[in-house]
Amino acid sequence: MRILVTLACSIALVSNLHAQQENKSRQKKQTQSAQHAAGTTSHPAAGGAANKKMPTAASGGQKPRPGQTSAYQPQKVNPKAKSHASTAAYQGPKGKRPETSNAAYQVQKGKKNQTQVERQTVNAAHKRQTAANAGVKGAGKPNQARTAAGQNAAKPKSAQSKPVKAQHFNVPKQPNTAKAPPVKFQQGKHIQGSQNWQGARYTVFRNYSPQWHNQGWWHNHYNRIVFVFGAPYYWNAGYWFPAWGYYPNAYYAWDGPIYAYNNLPPDQVIANVQATLQQQGYYHGDVDGLVGPLTRGAIADYQRNNGLYVTSAIDQPTLQSLGMA
Repeated sequence: MRILVTLACSIALVSNLHAQQENKSRQKKQTQSAQHAAGTTSHPAAGGAANKKMPTAASGGQKPRPGQTSAYQPQKVNPKAKSHASTAAYQGPKGKRPETSNAAYQVQKGKKNQTQVERQTVNAAHKRQTAANAGVKGAGKPNQARTAAGQNAAKPKSAQSKPVKAQHFNVPKQPNTAKAPPVKFQQGKHIQGSQNWQGARYTVFRNYSPQWHNQGWWHNHYNRIVFVFGAPYYWNAGYWFPAWGYYPNAYYAWDGPIYAYNNLPPDQVIANVQATLQQQGYYHGDVDGLVGPLTRGAIADYQRNNGLYVTSAIDQPTLQSLGMA
């Protein structure tokens, strides 16, 4: 009887122990399922559906076995990707900075250039105003204007400071009429533009008008007559003049007064003037003692560049400016 009671108690004890083990196993499974569900729910953005299939390092890609912990392991971030992202984030603002600096530099450079342009404009306006004021103050004075071509070209040498000594030149005995064509007698003619030449030293040019007389008349009125290239010239008040009519066919290259420099005859005066202008870069012809077109042009250029009346003639102010008188 005792044996039966002991056996019954043992069976009851084993059954109770087995039931307790099954309850513990069932609770573990429920705990693991709850943890897995919680891990999946707390990381939805780390990979979406891909995270559901991600195996753990312990399972090797298989489903967890009973009693095995299947804790969720978050997805590892590639350090290089993070480095690239950081570099890109840094390069963004860094790339914009040179553009901003360059734009600011261009603006500042534009302002600087604008300031220079404004300064040049003001200076140019000031120069024009100064020139205009000088023109108003110098009204009635000799023409001192310069052409643009004359300013850009090489300027001839300035007037000599030392006096020029008179020389004797061996001029041709016969004139070159091709270079210095003869002029004709015109009764009552006046030198063009001479009415604008003010001052006592230009009176002889304002009053000049050619006269036609025979030899007797000229000798009765003037005691000093010389012949140049066969043509007679008379002396009066420091100037040489053509004696029209003395020889009806006499040759003259210039009809007007010639300043009697250093008591020289007309051809030697002309030759000295040609040589002096040649040295200063104005005259580029031969020293022939003729007041032809080339010589008159050189005289006019010199007068224009030195603030004299442009007479295109050998006058006292021009020879004084040249250092000859």
